[in-house]
Amino acid sequence: MRDVRPGTIPFAVLASGSGTNMQALLDHEDHGASYRIELLIVDRPCAAEQRARAKGRAVHRVDFARPGEAVGADILELLNRHGARGVLLAGFLRLLPADVCREYDGRILNIHPALLPSFGGKGMHGTRVHKEVVRSGASLSGPTIHFVNPRYDEGTILAQWPVPVVPGDTPATLARRVLKVEHLLYPAAADALARALAAGNAPPTFRWPEPRWADDAVELGERITKAFGGAGE
Repeated sequence: MRDVRPGTIPFAVLASGSGTNMQALLDHEDHGASYRIELLIVDRPCAAEQRARAKGRAVHRVDFARPGEAVGADILELLNRHGARGVLLAGFLRLLPADVCREYDGRILNIHPALLPSFGGKGMHGTRVHKEVVRSGASLSGPTIHFVNPRYDEGTILAQWPVPVVPGDTPATLARRVLKVEHLLYPAAADALARALAAGNAPPTFRWPEPRWADDAVELGERITKAFGGAGE
């Protein structure tokens, strides 16, 4: 797939919380990302809004207490107004309206903090996921990037990055380890989607994060080692 000029594919982000994955996506723009985040949509006041505004990006709140058709119409109007060609969910806790999923079929990605199809579904987000992973005795966890459809966590998987569950892990220590990997994996997946859209909606070709993406120029292998650190980290 041909290279894409940096920052040429406009994306929107939907978030509900702290926005650390959105921040990773924004930070990657400084390292040759094929996309540019033009818009943040939130369903509640949250820290993600401040992160987007600090980068000079548009921020809009959508009231999800209304009927789904009205919510979907508002979201589609915002996406069209800002020219968004793709959508990235980054800690967004709501189910997207069906009309948004239809209009952007194959162009919406979500990041989930466990290896789907395990530990997914309605209500499975954030700390709840990590609690269930630790409780289950699983030896591996890690983020999943998947396409979004009108059901929770059931879309086609684009990429996963296994992260070990080590002896003595708590939900908090596991969450920190998985989050480090999320911040590497999601920008790579977003770039894959942007390149696919630039090539005319071709199937995304995933590339692992490259060392040049690292702010501190640490080799990728060392970053993986750090991300896979022990429970006490």
